[in-house]
Amino acid sequence: MAISSSCNWVFDVFPSFSGEDVRRTFLSHLLLSLDHKLITCFKDNEIERSQSIGLKLVHAIRDSRIAIVVFSKTYASSTWCLNELLEIVKCKEDKGQIVIPVFYGLDPSHVRKQTGEFGETFQMICKNRSDELPDLWKGALTHVANIHGYHSDNWSNEAHLIEDITNDVLGRLVSLTPSMEFADFAGIEDHIAKMSVLLQLESEEARMVGIWGPVGIGKTTIARALFGRISRHFQSSIFIDRAFVSKTMEIFRTANPDDYNMKLRLQESFLSEILNKKDIKIHHLGVVGERLKHKRVLVVLDDLSDQLVLDSLVGGTQWFGCWSRILVVTKDKHVLRAHGIDRIYEVAVPSDELALDMFCTYAFRENSQRDGFNELASEVAKFAGNLPLALNVLGLYLRGRDKEDWLDMLPRLRKGPDGKILKALRVSYDGLGCKEDKALFRHIACLFNGMEANDIKMLLADSGLDVNIGLKNLIDNSLIHERGSCVHTHCLVQEMGKEIVRTQSNKPREREFLVDSKDVCDLFSGNSDSKKVIGISLNLEELYELLRIDKKAFRRLRNLRFLRIYKDSLDLHKQIRLHLPGGLNYLSPKLKLLCWDGFPLPCLPSSFHAEHLIVLRMRSSKLEKLWEEVESPTCPEDPDSVLMLNELYMNDCESLLTVLPTGINLESLYRLDLSGSSRFRSFPYISTNISFLILNQTDIKEVPWWIENFSRLVCLEMWECKRLNYISPNISKLKLLEKVDFSNCGALTDASWLDRPNAETHTKLPALSFINCFKLDQEALIQQSVFKYLILPGGKVPSHFTNQATGSSLVIRLLQSSLSKQLLGFRACLVVDANEPKSKISSWIISCHFTGKDRSSFRSSDCQLDIELPRQMDNHLVIFDCCFPLNEDNDSLAELNYDPVDVEIKFTGDSRCEIKGCGVQLSEVCFSDKQLSNVCEADKSNMVTAEEFGKSIAEARRSRKRLRVTGKTIQESTDMRCSQTVKERWMYV
Repeated sequence: MAISSSCNWVFDVFPSFSGEDVRRTFLSHLLLSLDHKLITCFKDNEIERSQSIGLKLVHAIRDSRIAIVVFSKTYASSTWCLNELLEIVKCKEDKGQIVIPVFYGLDPSHVRKQTGEFGETFQMICKNRSDELPDLWKGALTHVANIHGYHSDNWSNEAHLIEDITNDVLGRLVSLTPSMEFADFAGIEDHIAKMSVLLQLESEEARMVGIWGPVGIGKTTIARALFGRISRHFQSSIFIDRAFVSKTMEIFRTANPDDYNMKLRLQESFLSEILNKKDIKIHHLGVVGERLKHKRVLVVLDDLSDQLVLDSLVGGTQWFGCWSRILVVTKDKHVLRAHGIDRIYEVAVPSDELALDMFCTYAFRENSQRDGFNELASEVAKFAGNLPLALNVLGLYLRGRDKEDWLDMLPRLRKGPDGKILKALRVSYDGLGCKEDKALFRHIACLFNGMEANDIKMLLADSGLDVNIGLKNLIDNSLIHERGSCVHTHCLVQEMGKEIVRTQSNKPREREFLVDSKDVCDLFSGNSDSKKVIGISLNLEELYELLRIDKKAFRRLRNLRFLRIYKDSLDLHKQIRLHLPGGLNYLSPKLKLLCWDGFPLPCLPSSFHAEHLIVLRMRSSKLEKLWEEVESPTCPEDPDSVLMLNELYMNDCESLLTVLPTGINLESLYRLDLSGSSRFRSFPYISTNISFLILNQTDIKEVPWWIENFSRLVCLEMWECKRLNYISPNISKLKLLEKVDFSNCGALTDASWLDRPNAETHTKLPALSFINCFKLDQEALIQQSVFKYLILPGGKVPSHFTNQATGSSLVIRLLQSSLSKQLLGFRACLVVDANEPKSKISSWIISCHFTGKDRSSFRSSDCQLDIELPRQMDNHLVIFDCCFPLNEDNDSLAELNYDPVDVEIKFTGDSRCEIKGCGVQLSEVCFSDKQLSNVCEADKSNMVTAEEFGKSIAEARRSRKRLRVTGKTIQESTDMRCSQTVKERWMYV
């Protein structure tokens, strides 16, 4: 029997042995070796021995993945041991427990046949017993002795025997664990052995342990490997990274750093994840301790540098139950000390031998040196300073290159310091093929890390850097990587790029970029002009003294193109030590990027000629408006000049009342984000070419009639606009609109704009979200509207969906005459719980299976619907249309006996959501050609016999087709005019 992955295993190993023979010798060394591998063993030291096996021991055997049975000379003299063996055999047969026999100083055949000295001992224990136990013991001994195991006589020394047994156990456990992502990380077992000493998993007390070391040393890898290895021993476990914390605290950007509600939200998210229950709500900060103080939990907090987060999530060991372990990973040792964590594992640079193994893994895809490269590999690993990140960069850079390339590279390495990380990383930079790629990398390292690739291309469009091919070259050289649509570079690689810029000149004003707060402050406080500086990046968190900027300071920076003054810590309301005591009367007209978090003035300089500005981001600023009415922000002589502004972000600008004065054309603007600007009241008429309009948490009351002029609008978000009460019907004229989100707009009562009189002229219909909008007429929305999909509040399928079922599938009985039609069309309603705290794209598969009177069957190909699940989606309805062609030209289908026919409609979602109920309303809607492109539709039907239909579900899923729907596909599969389809209501019994 295969071991069950659903078993709640408490121990990795249960050892069965005769203490008289092996407890102080062989067994003690074996348990120590297993402990060093973080393999959890049951230990019976505190159990009182008796003649019959105790209940606690029975549970220990049943809760162990592997049983190691150590047969020794006196094993058969103990009824305790023999009864243990009976339970072990039972668990092997019932639960698939793995059994490993060890014959210690004993011939296996003597155990198998109960002969020799072992057999004599066994006969003595069975003597004068009239019950059935002797026969059961005998059968168990024979059964286990027939399993391939370890005979101590076959090893020259006991240490090697123990090492082989330990490795065997570890290998079996790893094979039962699906993740192998850290198997090729050389040295991981040594790290785990050292961590086991600090973790002391056999200790009942709850413990907090820290992992500390510099960036790039492998802390996160060690933590994730540990998490994968030991999480199964805990009732609940969670791995918290910086992204988890940032997402949770995103809506509290303007909050006080010690804000009570922010701490509550952190704890709510934490409890929801670790208890696997969505949207837990708490009302005081003691709930974490109350809910977890009796639970055995594993919590890993990775890349932590914020004391507030640590205090809020894992205040003390008393919050957690016995045996719990809290692991904090950080590069800041003070964070650990301040929290009272004194068990700290300092991750050291690996030895020369281990570093060489790591390098070879990256360079040759194996942890051994390649013939002809031995000396070269050793020298390169040495120059890398043995730092894992540097070993990775150099290894990937040299992978696939010939020996000559390696030899050409070595002189460069020898010129620098002995392999420190920045010099190791610079080799990749120096290896770039052209100066343009190097310049592009410096821009990214100093200014654009984390930015969308398209934004980088626009900002550097006239730079002559050939950004498209340049980005590809940087990815190939492991200097950057793409995550989604954004470009990222590791913080150490980024630091290397900054260091390259620092070496351009000893004088900051002679460099192309300024990225250090001291250099920026010196420049602002000096009187010298700077023609070289084209970019400034100032992290406000690095200002430890007040910085006063003279209003003329920017006049000395006439070539400035990129200005970033930003905050990136979770301490959202830390005092900003930057002041403009005399105001600001000048900004360079060459500026393309202007980002200034916390901008302290009510408006930008009226003389600012912003004709080259592409991205403007003024988060949490004091702006009331961007410019005064008296002067255009472009050329005064041409008040109708066109701005090139592409993106405008004014998040959390609480004083903002208006965006731009009249007479300014923003025909290039495609994204406007005013989220959190709570005093902003007027729907912005800012650009008819806008594509993304994000107006969440504003004070806007209505979507006006002239929304119809925003002909390129793709997305409109207005969630948590508490006073929104009217939406103009003209919004239905927007042909490109794909997403509309009015969630949590409690004043919204009317959605008649969804009743589209001219809908058949549209090529796309929007995805609509009305989460927690309980005042809307849902029945009107569902019955009268045509949409891509609709999300509404509710936990029950409405009654007009005449076919309903709990779960994710239902069966409808149709008359055979219905099968003469060419399409089966219906509107579906699902009751859904989303399992994610933030919006996620979820893919759902809809399938139809037809079964006739003689059990012969036909299944139409599946359709796929991709839905963006909103935040806080608890018991909501998702409604959409489906259309399945019946393909009357299929001769085999025509021959089937459908009288009547049962149609099973099945909805399959992914792990992000649970489908709790479903309903279907057979369609009376008449779809046009263009409308059908917005309806889930399956391609040509597939004939299957009853025997084929009975095959494995897993095999069927592997063969499914995921089809992209187009009007052409429908016409090809049905050979009909789509405008005439689905006019009749389907007849059903």
